[in-house]
Amino acid sequence: MGKKTKKPGKGKEKTERKTAKAEEKKARRENKKISEDDDIDAILMNIQKEEAKKKEVHVEENVPAPSPRSNCSLIINPLKESELIFYGGEFYNGKKTYVYGDLYRYDIEKNEWKQISSPNSPPPRSAHQAVAWKDHLYMFGGEFTSPNQERFHHYKDFWTLDLKTNQWEQLLLKGCPTARSGHRMVLYKHKIIVFGGFYDTLREVRYYNDLFVFDLDLFKWQEIKPKLGCMWPTPRSAFQLSVFQDEILLYGGYSKVVSSATNSSEKGIVHSDMWSLDPRTWEWSKVKKGGMPPGPRAGFSMCLHKKRAVLFGGVVDKEVEGDVLLSLFLNELYGFQLDCHRWYPLELRKDKPSKDKSKGGKKSESISNEVDSENVTNRDKNEIIPKSVGGHDSIIEVTHSMSQDLSINDCVVTDRNTVQINGNFKLQVCSSNEAVKPCGRINSCMVVGRDTLYLYGGMMEIKDQEITLDDLYMLNLSKLDEWKCIIPASVSEWVEASDEDEDDDSDADDEDSYSGSNNEESDDDANEGGDVESAVALLKGEKKSLRRKEKKARIEQIRATLGLSDSQRTPVPGESLKDFYKRTSSYWQMAAYEHTQHTGKELRKDGFDLAEYRFKELKPILDELAILEAEQKVEEEEIGESSSRKRGGGDKKTKR
Repeated sequence: MGKKTKKPGKGKEKTERKTAKAEEKKARRENKKISEDDDIDAILMNIQKEEAKKKEVHVEENVPAPSPRSNCSLIINPLKESELIFYGGEFYNGKKTYVYGDLYRYDIEKNEWKQISSPNSPPPRSAHQAVAWKDHLYMFGGEFTSPNQERFHHYKDFWTLDLKTNQWEQLLLKGCPTARSGHRMVLYKHKIIVFGGFYDTLREVRYYNDLFVFDLDLFKWQEIKPKLGCMWPTPRSAFQLSVFQDEILLYGGYSKVVSSATNSSEKGIVHSDMWSLDPRTWEWSKVKKGGMPPGPRAGFSMCLHKKRAVLFGGVVDKEVEGDVLLSLFLNELYGFQLDCHRWYPLELRKDKPSKDKSKGGKKSESISNEVDSENVTNRDKNEIIPKSVGGHDSIIEVTHSMSQDLSINDCVVTDRNTVQINGNFKLQVCSSNEAVKPCGRINSCMVVGRDTLYLYGGMMEIKDQEITLDDLYMLNLSKLDEWKCIIPASVSEWVEASDEDEDDDSDADDEDSYSGSNNEESDDDANEGGDVESAVALLKGEKKSLRRKEKKARIEQIRATLGLSDSQRTPVPGESLKDFYKRTSSYWQMAAYEHTQHTGKELRKDGFDLAEYRFKELKPILDELAILEAEQKVEEEEIGESSSRKRGGGDKKTKR
């Protein structure tokens, strides 16, 4: 999913003024009296008092599914593989942040949720980590955010949940890691491995690369410090850890660094490196990524299935023309073979299309076995092509959503499967038993049980609005045939900030209005003058000029979106199906091989089928781009001819 965001105007002087105002605002915030919504100590104290009132474990059967949230934890119950254990998470509605401390159990076979309320439960949190060993769940760290996002509290508490009795217990042990969130925690034999994370103090954000081990037999923490001269990963959060035999693999992550000594602004870094940790010697080594690795991305999810790690989602950001940020939320699947360190795409297996037997219909034409030859036969127009259902999961819908002025406050649920937003954009949500594809997202929960992958929640963005999800999908990783939606997404409310909430930012907004340096005005800014100015603008031809700008922005938007997607699975504008497959054949053949184990002509045929499906999926947006560019070219030629005539007339007037 894409997002188009205006950034502050350019220019050294303006940047300096904005920096000074931000510092003043920060100082006012620190000196002013803490509001009730920001007093984290008081909020947590009240939560603790409420917890103290609980005297026994209460299990509420067959409750509604958890509310929309991201950065929660989801694990398979080791005592019952058909049950998921769900805890915590956060939700932001545009004005306030809600952090949860609720515990759920989900019976996959019965499709039923249970909510557990226990005495001495942990306080609410998000971005924590949890693992299960034998009959207990272990949880460490995380963060609590005040409703107004002005204060943060990072936890360093360590908890265990008895999966038989539903009783929580805090483990007060020496030597545990410092407070943090965004870290990762995995189980290796009878040891819990904790690495990295970050700690936000408002004044600064610290990223960690320390390594801790908790021995479940000895119930003892140990910090593993790097040996002199040994390689070690850089500090980061939001990475992923995978365990295979006597190897722990680290991939990706995110961190921020100060961009320069003179300018204290921070720059985000998306890591795409891979490391291997030997838990017998506690030594790190760099791993060369073989095969076809995914492009750099942040916020992706990863889980284990047999001898491979499965990666899903993430976000890619790119600046367009210096002041526009385009974000693409991904829904791709990649596999990483843990025994040979090889990346490969995980494309869903495509069933062979059935012949059209309707009255007057023609039989589908088959392509030749030699797909590399010049004569590739086009399939019959009546052939049924699988449709990607999730309303904002494909690049086609992504770019349409970016071009619309969306407001979640104006959305209307027209039926169970469709949400209408502003009357001109439909966000489809799946109904049970439909084969669908989850939309791109970040910070979702992903876990594997009985060869089945389960994906829950996460967050995506439409323009400046964060959409927190509560959908639950499943995918058979042995078959890789189709996604199934167990629980469809609901529509969460987005609250626009009021004028009172924006008082602190008014100076910066005024400064933007006086700068006059930004020619790419929004529609709202262009119409602020009222009907009279709009009429004058129309008479002067400025309305037509604005339409040209919108068309230009749309073209740039589509091109940038296509460029952000993986080039191996995305056609270049103007590229034919034959050329697309010729350029990306190795990608599609590798993806097809994971399904069929075919070789030679059969493998090329399988690969071509996948490439053709992808090409047809994106063809509407490629056609739209071609039309827009053709219209733009005609308009530019008309403007050029008009300018030439005007220059000619001017010369005659001068001669007179």
